[in-house]
Amino acid sequence: MSDTALMAAGTEQSVADAGELLPAHTSMVSVFVGVVRRAGPHVIEASLIPTALFYFCLVLAGLGAAFAAALVWVYAAILCRMVSHRAVPPLLVLGAIGITVRTAVAMASGSSFLYFAQPIAGSVVMGCVFLVSMVVGRPMVERLALEFWPLTPEMLARPAVLRLLRRLTFLWAAVNLSVGAATFAMLTWLPLSTYVALKQPVSLAITGLGVAVTIQRAIRTAHREGFVAAHVP
Repeated sequence: MSDTALMAAGTEQSVADAGELLPAHTSMVSVFVGVVRRAGPHVIEASLIPTALFYFCLVLAGLGAAFAAALVWVYAAILCRMVSHRAVPPLLVLGAIGITVRTAVAMASGSSFLYFAQPIAGSVVMGCVFLVSMVVGRPMVERLALEFWPLTPEMLARPAVLRLLRRLTFLWAAVNLSVGAATFAMLTWLPLSTYVALKQPVSLAITGLGVAVTIQRAIRTAHREGFVAAHVP
């Protein structure tokens, strides 16, 4: 799974949780803060900390140590939660799977480039999946929305809701493709250490913008269609 998909998975569930907990008069900023508050710790644990460890070990001890440090972190985090009988976040499990597969492919092929290219390919594939879902007439965002929000058939039949789902599907196709293009350009043109340092902030910035636009459009449509009572400026 790509880093973008990993972060988006956390934010999707957090948007749903925030929508269930916050009152109807809430603003976009309040919902966004709620999303960050809920998804942030899991994204940090599953993605940002392994990336930071990888970077420092890469600079100080080389690529092999960097591979090992990222793997040790995610599995140690899972083990600590299991030993203390705490729930293991799905994002941490997905992060462990992603890092394991990337490391195995890189070591088997002897190519460090493949380690970094796999998430880029994942972002491009996800972007294409969103676009193909529009071609077949079933926007991917509609499927995700049905997983997290109680959308009734009457709601889904409204033209404004259908327009929203189509636009958000195009938006997330653009987000994934933009992350893929940006990270590929950095991987191609920048030194490896610089790429590792910049990749996550760039991905987070693009994904965060997508989350903000998604929340803003969803809340605005909900108010205009009368799903909640208050107006969001």
